[in-house]
Amino acid sequence: MEPAVRPRRKSRIRILPIVGYILVVLAVAWFFQQQRTTTIIFVRHADVDASAPLNDDTPLNARGRQRAELLADFLADVNVGSSVDAIYATVAKRTQETAQPLAARLGQKLNIDDPYNVERLVRRIFRDRRGKITLIVADADAIPPLIAELHGTHPLPEFGSGDYSEIYVVTVPYYGKVKTLRFHFDEPPEDAAVETNAVSDSTKTSFSAPPP
Repeated sequence: MEPAVRPRRKSRIRILPIVGYILVVLAVAWFFQQQRTTTIIFVRHADVDASAPLNDDTPLNARGRQRAELLADFLADVNVGSSVDAIYATVAKRTQETAQPLAARLGQKLNIDDPYNVERLVRRIFRDRRGKITLIVADADAIPPLIAELHGTHPLPEFGSGDYSEIYVVTVPYYGKVKTLRFHFDEPPEDAAVETNAVSDSTKTSFSAPPP
């Protein structure tokens, strides 16, 4: 009597869901691997004269201009052979002068925006710069709310009056935990000349928001 042959059809049917599950897992893993992390770098404007009112026309002093060049040195190759993909400043002259040396080296134009319109600016970054590296130069009080909106570390240590060389880097992955890193770049020489800027009466800083 010949031995009975066991049917294989049911075994194949049982294997199909397992194979399908593995393929789905591999596809999802590939999808998340392809999603690039969005990186936003925050820098306070460089030095201005202590006696100068912080209105929109307050320029950097000589030490501040040297610091802006050092910032450009620090960020020129931040992405291993390349640099930031976009640079944002405010309507305040001091933020534009801080960002301009790096922009000039990279051949980029400054994007002028209102950092106090927090939600709109963050939406713009993720609409236009998702997966990119973006630099934002702003006043000290504008930086913590932006980092908080990105779900980064909050609250941040307060900026001291002379804290101009701190850099905050916020990395926002497609999926996972947002990380906030803090760095310092080089200080200008202590004997850097500080010019006295002729300033008018102090006025409140205002911004003209660009169209969304």
